[in-house]
Amino acid sequence: MTRSLRLDAVLIQAVIAGALSFAHLHDLADAAGQSGWKAWAYPISVDLLLVAAWRRLRTARRDRSAWTWFTIALFASLGANIATAGLLDLEHVPAWLRILVAGWPALAFLGGTLLVHSPTEPAAPSQHVDEVAVLDVDMHRADEPAPAPAPELAPATPEAPPADAPAVPSALLDHARKIADAHRASTGSPMTADALSARLQLPAPMANAIAAQLQLT
Repeated sequence: MTRSLRLDAVLIQAVIAGALSFAHLHDLADAAGQSGWKAWAYPISVDLLLVAAWRRLRTARRDRSAWTWFTIALFASLGANIATAGLLDLEHVPAWLRILVAGWPALAFLGGTLLVHSPTEPAAPSQHVDEVAVLDVDMHRADEPAPAPAPELAPATPEAPPADAPAVPSALLDHARKIADAHRASTGSPMTADALSARLQLPAPMANAIAAQLQLT
């Protein structure tokens, strides 16, 4: 199945405008004494300079030279359109216009060369990037000493009972620990050895041995 060709109105307008401008430049160059193939070369030279200036403006909009050459090419095209609209007698072209037409090739070559071979200035790095780089260098400095590790505390071990202390049964020691924990939970303070001895009603040597193992004062 063949596709139907749809012509774009903008494309048609561009072709018509380009053809008219091309013809006006040719007529003006021919009237200024540039006959034959030379008259056809002038429109091509003007259009190529316009394209080169436009391409330069797309990459460097603040380039003054690109704006200058774009304006020169635009005025050359507009000037030819206006001059051939009946405002200029093409049978008697003034001398200054003949000079401009004759000098145009050298001017267009100079403009095209400068536009194509002019270096593009690199974009300046932002201040934010510089600050990040400085911070990164400061954070990775090797001459700063590393912080000393915190000393490890040895786990507390219950004090060993005296050699002459009586042996405490494990069941009695567990019962005494429960009483001491309950006292701490209810009062918020550790239970003293005297209070534990009074609570258990044990002889002093046995009470002291339990208090030593539970670390009661």
